[in-house]
Amino acid sequence: MSSSKDLHDNRRNYTLSQLTEDHISPNPFQQFGTWFDEAGKGGILEPNAMALSTVDANGRPSSRIVLLKAFSEDGFVFYTNYHSRKGRDIAADDQVALLFFWDKLERQVRIEGKVEKTTANLSEEYFTSRPYESRLSAVVSEQSEEIPNREYLEDKLIALRQQESIKRPEHWGGYIVKPDYFEFWQGRASRLHDRIVYELDHGAWKIKRLAP
Repeated sequence: MSSSKDLHDNRRNYTLSQLTEDHISPNPFQQFGTWFDEAGKGGILEPNAMALSTVDANGRPSSRIVLLKAFSEDGFVFYTNYHSRKGRDIAADDQVALLFFWDKLERQVRIEGKVEKTTANLSEEYFTSRPYESRLSAVVSEQSEEIPNREYLEDKLIALRQQESIKRPEHWGGYIVKPDYFEFWQGRASRLHDRIVYELDHGAWKIKRLAP
């Protein structure tokens, strides 16, 4: 018989803060920027770490942590291998979701919208700015493909280091998520959490509160 672990008592009460309609920005990008800055000052190790959820051509979802590299009212930018599983998912369905969880602040932010590739110039600029070892790994890794062993990667890395210059692979670059939905979640006592939603409606952001 398989064993199970009871997690019913593994809980905490959230009491740090609150989220009210009269203390938020009417612009969700500005609200995100405020919370992002507070996450950085609040001791979050990597406030730009976010769960990216995609769906493949068969409707099967998958999620993974990626790093946000830029954001503005144009959208949220991250970089990856276009041939990876997430890249293949995006090619099949351009609807994605992002999730930020900042545990020390008892906050999370959900973002949904369409994703598209950034310009090649932007991808080139970012690739060139990356540390040398990170550029090497982007070239060496056939992301999401099966490989025989760890040595396979290390051997490719040794061979690549012999080259004079490292060029950005055409299959590596940026994506930008253009949101039509934001949800800001603030933990509250007794599980009566605050949830404020922004939805894009004919070019304007509509704000509403959801039950926890």
